Amino acid sequence: MSGAKLPEAEGLIFEQLNDDSGYFYRGGQLIEQGHSEFQSYEVWDSPQFGRLFRLDGCFMTSERDEFYYHENIIHVPAITHPAPRSALIIGGGDGGSADELFKHPTMERVVLAELDEKVIDIARHHLQSVHNGALDDPRLEIRIGDGLRYVMEDGPAAGDTYDLIVLDLTDPVGPAEALYAEDFLRGCAAMLTPGGALSLHIGAPVFQPERVRDLVARLRHVFAVVRPYFLYIPLYGSLWGLATASATLDPLALDADEVDRRIAERGIGQLQHYNGEVHRAQFALPNHLRKLLGG
Repeated sequence: MSGAKLPEAEGLIFEQLNDDSGYFYRGGQLIEQGHSEFQSYEVWDSPQFGRLFRLDGCFMTSERDEFYYHENIIHVPAITHPAPRSALIIGGGDGGSADELFKHPTMERVVLAELDEKVIDIARHHLQSVHNGALDDPRLEIRIGDGLRYVMEDGPAAGDTYDLIVLDLTDPVGPAEALYAEDFLRGCAAMLTPGGALSLHIGAPVFQPERVRDLVARLRHVFAVVRPYFLYIPLYGSLWGLATASATLDPLALDADEVDRRIAERGIGQLQHYNGEVHRAQFALPNHLRKLLGG
């Protein structure tokens, strides 16, 4: 313990992890704030993370640490897939997930279904170093509207299927809650091509254990292969859970050397976090998480 005195509250931005815990960062300069049709938003130029984006008081992404989340939610399933050609992102209006998907040379089509057009507007104006131009890639199709409706109605009606589906969402409360329900997960499973996979974030196991446990249980009701994995994400203030789910695709089938071979073979550069050893290590669960997740 350093014994450092807690800074004055003025200028700090906070987020709760549960009713008893939370964390803060110094906001720095508030660049933009307001309310869209769906949620409140803030963009800060912060000392710790540079450009920082929040929705409804929750930290979403920042230009200096976005790679922890985006590289791992995308490349764990995408590297495991032998040649991903199509992907659906539900949410993800900051463009970070699309940017990582386009690093795979076989990727031909990415559909980004974002409820709130304001999120994409914010990303275009303030978060260029998060999406790196992916929002203007000709392979990207942006659909402004309800991701739930697209997966349950419009997508199946059009015969759309995908090698990868990424649920790049806010926490499972409010408008996003239905996108974590078992029926929606079944809808996603039905839109996957053979050998396809779903990826999503599942929360903070220390501070939200019931949420993490319940989401993994729902995934296991729908998919034969469910692999939760965990890493520390600085902006989220905690150890954080992600998961891949599939009928057949298993990221544990790859050893570290094979992951690194595929990264090199596909010419994927500019990775700040993800590599073969990290791919394997994130699936090594300590005993408390094994107990929480039921083995």
